[in-house]
Parts: sequence; C-alpha cells; structure tokens
Amino acid sequence: MSLDQPEVQRFLASRYVAVLATVQPDGAPLAMPMWFLPDLAALTMISVDDLRKVRNLRRDPRVCVVVEWANATGGEGRGVTVHGRVEFLADGPERRALAERFHARYPGLERLWGGRAVPPNRVMFRIVPARVRSWGLT
Repeated sequence: MSLDQPEVQRFLASRYVAVLATVQPDGAPLAMPMWFLPDLAALTMISVDDLRKVRNLRRDPRVCVVVEWANATGGEGRGVTVHGRVEFLADGPERRALAERFHARYPGLERLWGGRAVPPNRVMFRIVPARVRSWGLT
C-alpha cells in the first residue's frame, strides 16, 4: 500500500485532522492532532518551532500518523496509518507553494497567522512514508 493509491488520496483529501505521534526522550509516544496536506509521496505539516513535538522530531524523526473516520452508529470505520520519517523543509519556493496549499485547505489560517506568509516561528515538515496501511477504503 502507498499514498499514491487513488482510494487513499480520496480519503485523505476528505479529512482535515491527522494524529501525529512522535517519540519522546524517554521512549513514550506523544500524540497530537495536526492539520496536514496529503500528496502522492508524503504528508506535510506545520507547527510552532520549539514545541515538544518539534523537539521530539529534531531528536528522532520517526513518526506514525493516523487519519481516521469512525461511524457513530458502530459501523465499520475507515482510515490510513503512515509510518515514516520527517524531513524539515527550508524556506524557499517549495515551502511557499505548500503554504499556499495550506491556505486553500484551511481558510482560517490567514487569520491565525495575521497574513499569508508563514510566521517565522513556524516549521514545515514532510512525512516520507516507509509503510502505509489502510482499512475500510473502497
């Protein structure tokens, strides 16, 4: 399974929050909800620099991401898990283009950032998958 499969892309495009799990210094997981951009080869996220999750990522780039939809009536859920490694993106044309995609996907971002430019205290990173699994997708 990979991110580029059409059913995975359709599902990820329909969800707006993923849970990112990082590895803390003592080995325990830290799971946080995150906005994300899916594409055919990676997931991209933005965070405030120097938060615990970012410090974890700088120390140990291994992550697990879960995107899920659960049926409130108890039916079968759907989801995708991505195990992989984080790569931080330096400022440049690619990062600015991704920021524009974030604005298109999350219209309230401009208000939160006070404009369209990525604030200087933000980091952007991509999750390059080593393993992708899905369930309930058709």
